[in-house]
Amino acid sequence: MKLLLVEDDADLARWVMNLMQVEQFVIDWAQNGEQAETLLGAQCYDAVLLDLRLPGISGKDVLARLRRKRDNVPVLMLTANGSTDDKVACFSAGADDYVVKPFDARELVARIKALIRRQAAGDKGQLIECGNLRYMFDSREFVLRDEPMRLRRREHAILETLMLKLGKTVSKSTLMDKVFTLDDEASADAIDIYIHRLRKHLAESSAKIMTLRGLGYILREEESSDAFAAT
Repeated sequence: MKLLLVEDDADLARWVMNLMQVEQFVIDWAQNGEQAETLLGAQCYDAVLLDLRLPGISGKDVLARLRRKRDNVPVLMLTANGSTDDKVACFSAGADDYVVKPFDARELVARIKALIRRQAAGDKGQLIECGNLRYMFDSREFVLRDEPMRLRRREHAILETLMLKLGKTVSKSTLMDKVFTLDDEASADAIDIYIHRLRKHLAESSAKIMTLRGLGYILREEESSDAFAAT
């Protein structure tokens, strides 16, 4: 899953980005409100970590404009203190949750996961199953044949995107957006390489990643009469 961090404190931003990458998130960083609005208009994020008090356009204004566009991406506000005024400002602007600086790493991760789980799970319950492959919303963990899968961050991001769109076609450009940050230099065949690796992981699974030529990829349970080519 892909996050946007909007924070003008470079040291704090680097700490948060490192933390989220360890937790298998892909994350972009905007240093001010103007950059945030540009990225939000061009990219699709699963959640936003937004500092309330930014230079120039404030975090409150960024969020208010986002909600006026009917963009319901989950937003976790980062506030400098836990005053009632700050809390009211966050929720009045349309925030889903807030955390007070300095925050504990475990709390920040837990709150982000909770926001995304509520948004992504919808009516799916606490897990998604595709044959003998399971995805657990609480932990964002994949379990194959009752054993946890060990995936690299980008492999995890691709499989997670396909699992959340189970049975639906996902374009290569969508996967590129989910897997790479704006600072990454990705080759044209990068997604194909990761798909190839994932197919090796799923070799003993009934869950298969199919290629729909010219359209993208689809994750579905293998059937004996499958009309799609997993190549």
